Amino acid sequence: MNQNISKQSALKFVILLGLVSLFADMTYEAARSITGPYLAVLGASGAIVGFIAGFGELIGYTLRLFSGYLSDKTKQYWGLTIFGYVINLFAVPLLALAGHWWVAAGFIVTERIGKALRVPPRDAMLSYATHEMGRGWGFGIHEAMDQIGALLGPIIVTVVILLKGGYKTGFAVLLIPAILAISILLIARLLYPSPHDLEPKTIKLKTRGFSKVFWLYLLAIGFIAAGYADFSLISFHFEKLSSVPDVWIPIFYAVAMGVDAIAALVLGRLFDKIGILAMVIATLISSFFAPFVFLGSFYYALAGMALWGIGMGAQESIMRASVANLVSSEKRGTAYGVFSTNYGIFWFLGSVFMGILYDKSIPALIVFSVLIQLVSIPIMLLIFKKSKYTL
Repeated sequence: MNQNISKQSALKFVILLGLVSLFADMTYEAARSITGPYLAVLGASGAIVGFIAGFGELIGYTLRLFSGYLSDKTKQYWGLTIFGYVINLFAVPLLALAGHWWVAAGFIVTERIGKALRVPPRDAMLSYATHEMGRGWGFGIHEAMDQIGALLGPIIVTVVILLKGGYKTGFAVLLIPAILAISILLIARLLYPSPHDLEPKTIKLKTRGFSKVFWLYLLAIGFIAAGYADFSLISFHFEKLSSVPDVWIPIFYAVAMGVDAIAALVLGRLFDKIGILAMVIATLISSFFAPFVFLGSFYYALAGMALWGIGMGAQESIMRASVANLVSSEKRGTAYGVFSTNYGIFWFLGSVFMGILYDKSIPALIVFSVLIQLVSIPIMLLIFKKSKYTL
């Protein structure tokens, strides 16, 4: 009976945080869908766009190491989460005030800093709640709700552009979902002051550090991150070559987010059955998005965005769920911080390199993107063979 109550409470908690993510993603993913062309309009080059995207992720992910450790040390999971969301979300409407690309870059980086502060403690809280329902499914539900917002956000800014409101008005309108996200977050804090209690106390893993399998897992994830082109560069390409009309760019992003949501649910269920092999399957499929988006015409580019969405769905659900199975609950925040920092460093290096390659040779960018992601597959197969955990 207690187990049923635990499952019910856990599900409600996941849904509440899912609603927060829905409105949060409606805010910053809508902005992300137009930052590439917005920076282009403000005079940025391909290399600058790649650097801004990569640097923002680098700063954001590096700070997660600090916020993850701090959340475990202080147990202030809620405090860090709320503070991070406030910075993360309210930096977005401020983009409407940018008159130069370097000002916009500052707000973009600030938004990433806010996300960095709140992701590890939030994911730690989610890991406690998803223990009973299956971590793949729990993180899949959260990601699916997250991506509903990510799908709706770009549609909102598309309507604004169609109504001749322009990019600046689009950013300003996003203040509304930002306020809704913070409001629901505060309600969740009131209802669940101690989310750590959602995970039953079991035998603790006797380890001072992280397992070798965990570090091997981080290496595999690093290769995937390095080869995954940021949408800022993809949308910059669409704008520069006019392969996709301006008004369709956020729609393409919305399609990717819709695919992301479906993929997260499917892969989440698959993960709870076959473990890390679900990540292998997702990587095999999504790694080939680059030739479609960078060489294809309108419909090929659309297909490429669908493949890109599958990969993002895996990265935001089962890739995160795997971490919880490798570390004890007391070190969960720190583990997510280490995981995120590793991911961010590789993402930054890959983004900068692909930005440079874009200005020199698009075919070379495509080859790099595909091959570097495929390198992760034999590593994940080795993990599957060696690990005693159901990754």
